Amino acid sequence: MYIIVGLGNFGKEYVNTRHNVGFDVIDKLAEQENIAVLEKKHKAVIGKGTVAGQKCILAKPLTYMNLSGECVRELLDYYKSDETSELIVISDDISLDVGQLRIRKKGSAGGHNGLKNIIAHLGHDSFIRIKVGVGEKPKNWDLADYVLGRFSAPERKMVDEAAEQAADAIRTIITQDADTAMNRFNGTRKKERQET
Repeated sequence: MYIIVGLGNFGKEYVNTRHNVGFDVIDKLAEQENIAVLEKKHKAVIGKGTVAGQKCILAKPLTYMNLSGECVRELLDYYKSDETSELIVISDDISLDVGQLRIRKKGSAGGHNGLKNIIAHLGHDSFIRIKVGVGEKPKNWDLADYVLGRFSAPERKMVDEAAEQAADAIRTIITQDADTAMNRFNGTRKKERQET
């Protein structure tokens, strides 16, 4: 059973913010796979269905970003999923250009509080994560203000396209493996820009 968790903050004030791109990816995947993400369980809003022929749980934690690990731990314990191969976490990343994807099988939190909390609750950093670039914080900006801010219209379009690519990457991870997805999707936007 795959546990696919998009990180973000619940509440109207957080909709479409940079920090919520994980939720955006879950919404896109749910729409494409016809999975209703409505049930409140395990400190999250979840949906059960199949993605690429495999049973999956799509989850948006209700814990707020900094406590995302509580939800992830509960989901893994309940569904007995493998932490290193069946957990996929989607988060925003300020070190990547807007709309750029980076898939990793392990690694540090890179200053991301949601990932930091998940690593603390798991006791290791060996889980698949898909990072979606939201662009670098402008100089003299407060980080919280930046990640809780919204995208410009052109950036929003790029992020929506990235959400579609991330959904494709999730299907690739499920049908093939994380390495194949890494080779195919890492740095996609950068490659596109160099070609044009």
